[in-house]
Amino acid sequence: MNIMTSRRDLLKGGGLIVSFAFAGPIAKALAQGAAASAAAKPLALTEVDAFLAIDPKGQVTCYSGKVDLGTGITTALRQMVAEELDLPLRRVELITGDTLLTPDQGTTWGSLTIQIGGMQIRNAAATAKAALLDEAAKRLGVKPEELTVADGVVSGGGKRVTYGELIGGKQFSLKLDHQKPAKAKDPKDYKVVGKAVPRVDIPDKVTGKFTYMHDFRVPGMLHGRVVRPPALGAKLEAVDDGPIKNIPGVVKVVRDGDFLGVVAQNEWAAIKAARDIKATWSNAQNLPDPAKLWDHVRTSKVAKVEVTSSTGNVGAAFAELGAKTVSATYDFAIHTHGSIGPSCAVAEFKDGKLTSWSASQATHNLRKQLATMFRMPPDNVRCIYVEGSGCYGRNGHEDAAADAALLARAVGKPVRVQWSRADEHGWDPKGPPTLIDIRASVDAAGNVTAWDSDFFIPQQTAGGFNVPLVAAALSGMPVDDHIAPGNIFQNSAIPYKFPNVRTVCHRLDTTPFRPSWIRTPGRMQNTYANECFIDELAAAAKADPIEFRLKYLDANDKRGLETLDRVAALANWQRRPSPGPAPSGDVATGRGVSYVKYELARTYVAIVAEVEVNRKTGQIRVPRVYLAHDCGQIINPDGLKNQLEGNVIQTVSRTLLEELKFDRSMVTSLDWESYPILKMPDVPDIVMDLIDRPTERPWGAGEPSAAVVPSAISNAVFDAVGVRLRSIPYTPDKVMAALKAS
Repeated sequence: MNIMTSRRDLLKGGGLIVSFAFAGPIAKALAQGAAASAAAKPLALTEVDAFLAIDPKGQVTCYSGKVDLGTGITTALRQMVAEELDLPLRRVELITGDTLLTPDQGTTWGSLTIQIGGMQIRNAAATAKAALLDEAAKRLGVKPEELTVADGVVSGGGKRVTYGELIGGKQFSLKLDHQKPAKAKDPKDYKVVGKAVPRVDIPDKVTGKFTYMHDFRVPGMLHGRVVRPPALGAKLEAVDDGPIKNIPGVVKVVRDGDFLGVVAQNEWAAIKAARDIKATWSNAQNLPDPAKLWDHVRTSKVAKVEVTSSTGNVGAAFAELGAKTVSATYDFAIHTHGSIGPSCAVAEFKDGKLTSWSASQATHNLRKQLATMFRMPPDNVRCIYVEGSGCYGRNGHEDAAADAALLARAVGKPVRVQWSRADEHGWDPKGPPTLIDIRASVDAAGNVTAWDSDFFIPQQTAGGFNVPLVAAALSGMPVDDHIAPGNIFQNSAIPYKFPNVRTVCHRLDTTPFRPSWIRTPGRMQNTYANECFIDELAAAAKADPIEFRLKYLDANDKRGLETLDRVAALANWQRRPSPGPAPSGDVATGRGVSYVKYELARTYVAIVAEVEVNRKTGQIRVPRVYLAHDCGQIINPDGLKNQLEGNVIQTVSRTLLEELKFDRSMVTSLDWESYPILKMPDVPDIVMDLIDRPTERPWGAGEPSAAVVPSAISNAVFDAVGVRLRSIPYTPDKVMAALKAS
């Protein structure tokens, strides 16, 4: 009776066939780590019960494998459920990222939480509602089309029945087909979706009531710190714990291979012990000379050549008589995630099972990694998401979880590990360096006849997106030996319809640091180069940059064309070629445009950046940004606005300031002084045009608007002072060098 092929098949003998399971308060207790069994709860993506439960009072609990990294999706997902079930938002609870309770919807990445995860949940809610209405019609003796629903109460024929009375505390036992989803509510009838509903998490956050990962505690918990090697690849040769024997509260020194940690009764004792213990390490110089980084990238062994687009005959176009070649090289620095709050995790081994609490954006993957590391069955590992500092990519959260688990096993008690700032900047995975060569052929009439580009980027282990855990690698425990920068080939191909196009990614065998995906991985770097170069071609043709783009975009891609037109109107764009008139004072102003169709398949973004360039100091300011954004159906306009603001602010910082510093042994930019980020006075005004398309499916918004920021700033600098910046970050030294060279 637990397998039903359709809602109609489910309805037998006038009653809704159900089976009992844990839900409501029990499920909430389980999500908080209470000792109860949730073995009966389905987790398959094809089960309604994997996503939804309704208790006898009609309170709905939604289970999401996707988590909230600070983006507000805990509100948006509630809106989607509340809308389909005709409930007020307060009647929907949300549990996220608990491997015992939530389905594995994949890592929270790629701007896919609403686009994929939310649509799966919407399908579950629509399927559940249809079954509830069918059963209500039978109970009330009316036809389903005669029913109305308000606040979880179904009415018809002068009678009423609540969701709680229909199914409360029981399972739906309904199958889902996400390729052929149930009929959802007509957008014209929306009451919650599309509205700027206040975020449910903000009140507790601004009043200090919210429990972040860093605030999380369990009974009997100890504190751990890891003693880091002074160089990547250094070996631990000797340990002298004499200097810490008199530190009150020290419980144990844990050495396992090259992993060295201390556990103490309180955090300060752990910090002091990790600082004072004497460890002897071997010398190691495994990093390239930072002054020759781009030579290193260009000459690295190529594991695979990946052609991401090929149209026409590029070679023949360049060989045509009278063709002019335009070329440029761009580079994009190594970036750290720079989470303002360092990574933190708690782990506990109990009765042969491991429970890990962390801010991992991939708890289901982390579960597999920890199971591999400790040679445990995955069923004996439970990973629970607790919101931490925003990461927008795979930062140190998972590594802190592995640190805590290794130390917890050693002492037989739960252990909390909080990284230091130096841990975070020095040991989190990095966004890898990217080098791009582009050339184009232009005929005598100024038309682009060919585009040829080469991207030098690290390889991605086929099917392997588990960034190796530092603790596992240092200790010699089993580890996933993946190179996992993410799908960084995306947007190497271009949206412009030139007659001859070839785009090639040279997938490098290695990269200097352990790579991972960092916000808008690859799409930002690739769009940066492509959109800078399209601007260079527009300037060579003495054409307006927006008109030039519109000329070569697919005429049938109406949404893309509209997005560019709308940003032009929003910014009051004056049609003219770049650069602008020669500046007269020390500070020159300019505007630059950039455009992306994300992954050439979804969300459209067009941006205009205004810049001020101080020609005496080389300082760049970005006082204002205009943004047109089309992600289809908007679930929460205010939440979307938050996302876009965060994207722009973070990427202005990455464009102007951020660059990992290192020597031959180790990262040297271990604090905010050596790895600066944008400060409040330099945050730009952001003016937006949110293009809502309620009848279209929703696309992602967490990444696409970041992709266009670096190129828009570069193009604006050219408009202001007539020089091209092709190396991120755009530091004052680089600006002054470019001005001098011009």
